[in-house]
Amino acid sequence: MSCLIALALVPAMQDFPNATQTAPFNTAIKVCQIGFKTSESKMAMVTTQTDGDAILWRKGSDRPALVIPVGPASADADSGDEIRVIDFSKLRTPGEYTIEVKGLGKSAPFRIGDDIFAKPFRMSIRAFTGQRASTDVSLAPDFPQYHYKAGHIGMAEYHASSGKAGQRDVAGGWYDAGDYGRYMVNSGITTGTLLWAFEMNSSKLAKLKLDVPETGKSRIPDFLSEVKYNLDWMLKMQDTDGGCWHKATTANFSGFIMPDQDKSPVQVVGTGKGAFKNSTATADLAAVAAIAARAYRPYHRDYANKCLNAARSAYQWVRDHPNELFQRNPQGISTGGYGDGDARDERLWAAAELYRSTGEVSFQDDFIALAKLWPDTLTDSAPPGWPQVRPMALMTFAMTKLSNIDKGYQNRVIHDLGVAADGITARINKNGYCMPLKTNEYYWGSNSVVANYALMLGVADSIFHKPAYRQATMDCLHYLFGRNTFAQSFVTHVGVYSPLNPHHRWSVADGVREPWPGLLVGGPNADNGQKPPAKQWFDDWKNYRVNEVAINWNAPLVFALAGAL
Repeated sequence: MSCLIALALVPAMQDFPNATQTAPFNTAIKVCQIGFKTSESKMAMVTTQTDGDAILWRKGSDRPALVIPVGPASADADSGDEIRVIDFSKLRTPGEYTIEVKGLGKSAPFRIGDDIFAKPFRMSIRAFTGQRASTDVSLAPDFPQYHYKAGHIGMAEYHASSGKAGQRDVAGGWYDAGDYGRYMVNSGITTGTLLWAFEMNSSKLAKLKLDVPETGKSRIPDFLSEVKYNLDWMLKMQDTDGGCWHKATTANFSGFIMPDQDKSPVQVVGTGKGAFKNSTATADLAAVAAIAARAYRPYHRDYANKCLNAARSAYQWVRDHPNELFQRNPQGISTGGYGDGDARDERLWAAAELYRSTGEVSFQDDFIALAKLWPDTLTDSAPPGWPQVRPMALMTFAMTKLSNIDKGYQNRVIHDLGVAADGITARINKNGYCMPLKTNEYYWGSNSVVANYALMLGVADSIFHKPAYRQATMDCLHYLFGRNTFAQSFVTHVGVYSPLNPHHRWSVADGVREPWPGLLVGGPNADNGQKPPAKQWFDDWKNYRVNEVAINWNAPLVFALAGAL
C-alpha cells in the first residue's frame, strides 16, 4: 500500500452527528496528535473493520469540514494490523480537528496549521535543560513543577582505569539518559546533531528565546547556549595531551532518586590500559569541537577558537593513537559501557568536520583515505548512531562548500545520498504507517532510528530540494507523534496519549505524576523475541529496553523539528 494513495472526496451530508457530541477517543483511528502543516500530505490510519465514511470535524463548527471514504484494507506485517487509510490532504483550513468514523467514534484531536511544530520543538530542546548536571534546574516558565537541586557537584575522582590519581573537575554536561552518567561518545553524536540543526536552520533558531539559564546574559543564541553547557563538559574530559577519557559516572547506577540525593563519588573512567584515553571519545570531540568552531564564531570568536584548538589537539592525539579502544567496563565499574571495537568511523567524522571548518587539504586527504576503506558510502539502510558515525562524516562532506574540495569524490557521495534518500522515501511510501523502519530495525531505541532517517532526509533535502524528501521527513514525525500502531505519541507531554512512565530517574522520584516533558522514549524493541516487532513497546518505567530516554534520541528529533518549523 502506498502512503500517497489519493482517495476521492464525496459531498458533505446533512445527517451526520453534530460536532458538539462527545465520544471517547478511539485508538483504532491513528493520527498524528500534533497535526499537519497546511500544504502537506495528511493521512490517518484505521485498524478496525468499517464500512463507514470518515468525517473531519473542525472545532467550533457544527458542520463536517470533509467527508471521505475510508480506504481498502492492507496488511502491515511488522505490526500485524489491517490498515485502512484516510487521506484528507485536500483539507487545508487551519484549525483543530477530530476524525470520526461511523461506528468507531472519534480520533484524538489534532491541528492543521503551519506553526504546529513550534511547541514540540521548544519542549524537545528544553528537555536538554532538564538533563543538566551539577546545577539547579527548573523548566519554568513552561513547566515550573519540574525542578531539582544540583547533584554531582563535587570534584570527581580519577578511577584507576584513567591512568591518573587524584581529582578532576568534570562538573556540568547533560545526564546521558534516564540515569546520571555522562558519556563522551554519546555526547559526541548528540552535540554534533544539535550543532548541525543550528547550522542548517540558523535563520530560524538564532533569535528564539528558550528561557534557558543563560537567556539575556550573552550574545550567544539560546539554542547554542544550551548546547554549550554540554560542550563545556566535553572539553573538561580532554587531557592536556589532547586525548579524552571515556566517561564520568559513579561506579554503579543509582537507585531511582533525585540528582542531589546521589552521593556516590563521580569517577573519571578510562580504558585501563595503553594510553588510558580512547580514540572514539577523542575523535568524537575533534568532530564536535570543529563544528562548534563554525557555529559559535559569529557570536563568540574566542570560544570558537578554543573549540578549534581543542579539535586540532584531539585530532593529533587520534593520529598518534588511532586504535585505543574502550570495549568493556574496567573492574569495579558497571554503568553504561558504550564500547566500540572500531574507531575508523569516528576518525572519519573528525577529518570531515575539521576539513569543512579549516579548508586544510591534509584533513581532506585523511578523510578520503579512510572513506575508501569501505566499499560503499551512504545507503538507505545505515542511519547514523553513536556506534557508527560514518554517515555523519559523509553527509558533512556532501554539504561542504570549499573551492579545494575533491569534486569527484564529493559528487559520488552526493549521488549516493540522493539514492539513499530515494530509498528511504520509497520505503516510507510503502509502509502501512508511512515510516522508514525495516523489520530488523525494531531494536533498542528504534524511535531514534526513525528520527535519524529523518535527519538523513533533511540533509538530502538541503542539497536536492525535493518535496518528496520534505514530506518523508514529516511522515517520520507523524509516526513519532501518534500515527503508529499504538495511536501514541512517543514524546512525553506531547499529544493526548503520551508516555506516562519513562525509565527516567527524576521522572519517577520527583513526586509529580506526569514525567518530565519533551522526552522521546526508545520505542518498540523486538529483542524479547516476540512478534510482531512493531507491537513490542510498553509504557513501563522498569523496562529500559523500550521506555528509557536518551540525549542521542532527542537530538535527531530536535533536528527534524527544527527543519519543520
